[in-house]
Amino acid sequence: MSEFIDLETQDGVRMPWNVIPGTKQESTNNVIPVSAIYTPIKPFPTMPLLPYSPLRCRTCRAVLNPFSTVDYAAKIWICPFCFTRNHFPPHYASITDDNLPAELFPQYTTIEYDSSLEKPSTPPVFIFVVDTCMIEEELSYLKSALSQALGLLPDHSLVGLITFGSFVHVHELGFSTIPKTYVFKGSKEVNKEQLLEQMSFFLNKPKPTTGVIAGPRDGLSAESIARFLLPASDCEFTLNSVLEELQRDPWQVPADQRATRCTSTALSVAASLLGACVPGSGARIMAFIGGPSTEGQGAIVSKSLSEPIRSHKDLDKDSAPHFHKAVKFYEGLSKQLVHQGHVLDLFACALDQVGIAELKIAVERTGGLVVLAESFGHSVFKDSLIRVFQSGDHELGLSSSAIFEINCSKDVKIQGIIGPCASLEKKGPLCSDTVVGQGSTSAWKMCGLDKTTSLCLIFEIVKEIPDATVQPTSNQFYFQFLTYYQHNNGQMRLRVTTLSRRWIAGTGSIQASLNDLIAGFDQEAAAVVIARLVSFKMETEAEFDPIRWLDKSLIHMCSRFGDYQKDSPSSFSLSPRFSIFPQFMFHLRRSQFVQVFNNSPDETAYYRMILNRENVTNSVVMIQPSLISYSFHSNPEPALLDVAAIAADRILLLDSFFTVVIFHGSTIAQWRKAGYQDLPEHQAFAQLLQAPRDDSDTIIKERFPVPRLVVCDQHGSQARFLLAKLNPSATYNNEGPLPGGDVIFTDDVSFEVFLDHLQRLVVQ
Repeated sequence: MSEFIDLETQDGVRMPWNVIPGTKQESTNNVIPVSAIYTPIKPFPTMPLLPYSPLRCRTCRAVLNPFSTVDYAAKIWICPFCFTRNHFPPHYASITDDNLPAELFPQYTTIEYDSSLEKPSTPPVFIFVVDTCMIEEELSYLKSALSQALGLLPDHSLVGLITFGSFVHVHELGFSTIPKTYVFKGSKEVNKEQLLEQMSFFLNKPKPTTGVIAGPRDGLSAESIARFLLPASDCEFTLNSVLEELQRDPWQVPADQRATRCTSTALSVAASLLGACVPGSGARIMAFIGGPSTEGQGAIVSKSLSEPIRSHKDLDKDSAPHFHKAVKFYEGLSKQLVHQGHVLDLFACALDQVGIAELKIAVERTGGLVVLAESFGHSVFKDSLIRVFQSGDHELGLSSSAIFEINCSKDVKIQGIIGPCASLEKKGPLCSDTVVGQGSTSAWKMCGLDKTTSLCLIFEIVKEIPDATVQPTSNQFYFQFLTYYQHNNGQMRLRVTTLSRRWIAGTGSIQASLNDLIAGFDQEAAAVVIARLVSFKMETEAEFDPIRWLDKSLIHMCSRFGDYQKDSPSSFSLSPRFSIFPQFMFHLRRSQFVQVFNNSPDETAYYRMILNRENVTNSVVMIQPSLISYSFHSNPEPALLDVAAIAADRILLLDSFFTVVIFHGSTIAQWRKAGYQDLPEHQAFAQLLQAPRDDSDTIIKERFPVPRLVVCDQHGSQARFLLAKLNPSATYNNEGPLPGGDVIFTDDVSFEVFLDHLQRLVVQ
């Protein structure tokens, strides 16, 4: 595994197949598509930043890279993608074999260009959209979190505030003498023209008769914009006083009804306001929602409490009356936001569902952040919000307005991307007819992205059977990823990553080519690609059976790459490169991405949105959590994710990405309750209790969204957070005494039984 991690530290790329099957047929036989998980703006300490514009190929627009063939005498370079001969411009005249520009150094396969001479004029923009339909206690938690966040905003960033309940209130922060708001009815659609008219944008300056109204350049005066969007340093006092006086929604809610909450109208007003005032700049709508939307186009449930909020069963049976209408509305909103280049971030804190399943499309297409917690007072929400604005070691590195493009060799085509981006519909010869995720394009818009945002790129090999008589000129496939983005310091930059991977086609012996494929197989990346694919299929294909699809894929993989004699299960073995893959599949089948039972549609949508934007290391932890065991007998060590890991004299630390669990065995819990850790002679016990605490703090500090910390004891009610993730090797059906003294009450099969069945099916 380590060499694949080294490749990631050089280029931010992990590929399941690092030796690529050379023909369409072989690629199909391998089950997992040729794909890559790429982190576009992963920080590299050694990467050079070049202060000039990149040199591009005149035919395919690929950027000069270490894989280009250079003729130093004739001052010509040959593009590895389309083989065009390009002349170097005059300022490259001094280029020689030992005087190379940085972009031709073999180690700089990832490089960044900063060609923006002038400093950018647009500051970052934040517009807070705040729900007021909640109990006083929740509202006060939210108000204190918001005022803390305001203190962390960069001074020059522009801030706006919209609050909503039955009506939408747009606060005029520029008028500080008395609080002044513009009110819109929650059930009525408001378009951009009506919005500008009602908010008296054209009082002093007449409305232009033609053209699109967009910002101070096109038809709006800077003074009228500054009424609603002010620099944080100017309006901090006004904003804090508005927040302090903010009351919960004043409309009476009958006992048998839900509050009237017009989430969709408020978001629509925010999007139109930003579209009119600051189009094309890196602006973020930050929505804080405390319950289900019941009014407007994006309502997810009616006001009557007798109607329950949709569940997975309702969605499967197509009996969720509001779902499709709301999704259609948010799809329209996402197109508007992508066109404007703005991001929608969602902070949903409620015990009930708030409609993340419907909002998912708008958040994901714009690359927004999403946080789901039970309450605005919960550390998951409070700490995550602070992390968004934090600078320093653990900052998110929020960047904006990115355009992502792919170039690849002519035998490779792009099927699409699964991840936080939106298609720019740039069709061309590189696009495959098969579409996965955001496809039929070779360019994508990423309105918002951060240091860890990762895209899953799916490719297709289109080369048919190779001609044995013709010797191939090169056995390398080339890929180039271009990310043109606004860095969080405001500069426009272009990040270029160029990769080359060897391909093999079955001209020699089949076993030799299989061994080559096995040697380049990255099982962690493969598990993550499969997880993203299965989540995507569950959402888009009707009547899709995920368990069956995963099982068939796994059996097919094992029968192709395993060693065995026919009809002899005991003879089956897998190479070390593949050995953990069945284990990943076992845990993926049991994970919250595939098992929607016991999760609401909102939770499932939330988990999948996070899976679709995280890098390989974090995604693997979501699929198969890590477990560390602490005891007096040894140093902290990784433990098997199995019920047998539980022991009375051990502490276990489980990291499943969304939750971090510290689990005390029964003896440890008794000693802790007796207070032994406070006695001077039991210093070692106090240190044992502290060690998992320190490790969990390290995990929590580096992660976004901040995970939930659960500290529990064996046989306690919270122990379910650990037990649900463990392999049930000991259940209530087992005979005889049990090693760990704990059983899991489940009818799920254990990993041993799963492997047994797998071996039997593979060798048939």
